[in-house]
Amino acid sequence: MEPASPQAFDGKAFVSTLTSSPGVYRYFDEAGELLYVGKASSLKKRVGSYFLKPRMEPRIAAMVSQIARCEITVTRTEAEALLLESQLIKALKPRYNILLRDDKSYPYIYLSGSEEYPRLAFHRGARNQPGRYFGPFPSAFAVRESLNLMQKLFKVRQCEDSYFRNRSRPCLQYQIGRCTGPCVGLIGADDYRNDVRHAEMFLEGRGNAVTDELVSSMEQASASLNFERAAALRDQIATLRKLHAQNHVQGATADMDVIACRIEAGIACVSVLFFRNGISLGTRDFYPRLPLDAEPADVLAQFVAQYYLDRPVPREIILGEPIPDEQLLAEMLTQQCGHAVEIKTRVRGDRAQFLQMAERNAQASLTSRIASRQTLGTRFDDLQNVLGLDESPKRIECFDISHTRGEATVASCVVFGPEGAEKSHYRRFNIAGITPGDDYAAMHQALTRRFRKVAEGEGARPDVLLIDGGTGQVAQALDVLRELGINGIEVVGVAKGPGRRAGEETLVLAGSNKEIHPGPTSPALHLVAAVRDEAHRFAISGHRKRREKARERSVLEEVQGVGARRRTALLKAFGGLAGVEAAGVEELMQVKGIDRSLAERIYDALHA
Repeated sequence: MEPASPQAFDGKAFVSTLTSSPGVYRYFDEAGELLYVGKASSLKKRVGSYFLKPRMEPRIAAMVSQIARCEITVTRTEAEALLLESQLIKALKPRYNILLRDDKSYPYIYLSGSEEYPRLAFHRGARNQPGRYFGPFPSAFAVRESLNLMQKLFKVRQCEDSYFRNRSRPCLQYQIGRCTGPCVGLIGADDYRNDVRHAEMFLEGRGNAVTDELVSSMEQASASLNFERAAALRDQIATLRKLHAQNHVQGATADMDVIACRIEAGIACVSVLFFRNGISLGTRDFYPRLPLDAEPADVLAQFVAQYYLDRPVPREIILGEPIPDEQLLAEMLTQQCGHAVEIKTRVRGDRAQFLQMAERNAQASLTSRIASRQTLGTRFDDLQNVLGLDESPKRIECFDISHTRGEATVASCVVFGPEGAEKSHYRRFNIAGITPGDDYAAMHQALTRRFRKVAEGEGARPDVLLIDGGTGQVAQALDVLRELGINGIEVVGVAKGPGRRAGEETLVLAGSNKEIHPGPTSPALHLVAAVRDEAHRFAISGHRKRREKARERSVLEEVQGVGARRRTALLKAFGGLAGVEAAGVEELMQVKGIDRSLAERIYDALHA
């Protein structure tokens, strides 16, 4: 049923056509925008509650007045409806649903699976490489702490494969006793695989089983009079027990998440305290998008349903509030992950203390967020006054250029709104086709690429465009906007003050070339400086990555006929790229697999 306007939608007539089966319903407005997604044990009763009640909350009434169309999906069970609802909310982001906003991927510990000597490594992103992934961890710090722990315990290598393959002597990690030197054959493959197996067991939470095996091996070594081996195992056991005692949390189960929610001033903070293998991995805070009049129980229910859609589910989830459909949610998670999941809201003893800890953390984080937002609002209002704008800006963009003597030039664009940095809108532009070191040309190219889409009617346009630089850089921005026919954007240059001291920056207004000196106490300048510094950081990090990638790429990779194996053989034979460059054709031919024709191509490529 698709009426021409919201007023034409006959909710009562639509309800009369519905089934009493469980399912999911979706409300759309006249423009086709999704307003709300909900699940129901009986579609007829649940959807009917929106149109058959004489009175309803203001928030619900506002939504109902906009409904122009309703779509339903019938499911076999209510648990299936709950799962589908969570998936649709996370994917489609309806206006009136509580939405978990978490654009960061979680880090993992990666154990490679394709090498004779596997490695442990930090991993973030797609998990499509052969091997095993342990996690997710709440932060990069937690992963690095765990990797540091693994180095002390099991000495499994953590170096990159390219570094590992080209070693001719042990590295520093071997010297300080954190690696067994597999790169140069100082440990046999069988012994190394045993260390890897123990590391896997430890990451799976079977630390006591590892200790038992090590004790058994120590006793065997002692019985066979191999006292040096027995002493090494004794020290490893002592280290394992000591670290386990330091990191183990009394009262924590193997896998448990403790989740609390606090709401103030229309902002919700959900704090999650993570426990894995009986060890606390720290906390992480989330700030879901709220509709009006949301309660902590509703936020927790939606958070749990959305958060665990694409993440491993612990066996125990402790919540700070009783939530609707608690048993149904536990059933859905159990079906999804393949093991029993308990959701608890009434706890005592150690678990009650963990919950209090999560609640205190949520309150502290929320208080800080509110204070930060109020400060940010003051800064935006002051910027409006300083620049003489008709209203407070809603979107600020800032561009910066970074390079090293013209090499690997990168331009950055960062975006700030009234709630702070909008990192999902950040962009980098790799600059090419200009004279190296020409910052004006680089700025012109980056701005053209950014605002061409705006001119074509795509993407958001900023209210204020900050340019890191003076009148010359501002002129480039004005030229680009003029060429593309874009008006109504306030362009401001941020020029460094005398002695490049912070707080003495000059704001250059485009068009009039008027200069403003807000001074070090100006909230507007604090905002501008923070945005400018973020653009600078983002540009530098992009430039460094591009430069390192270019320098890591060997000239040998561009020579036809030189694959990974021959490249490794050449580098080993001559001790690195410098040695290969110094070698003649006859010397290159001494390397296995290199004939005269290939040797000449290599020589020509290195001496072009």
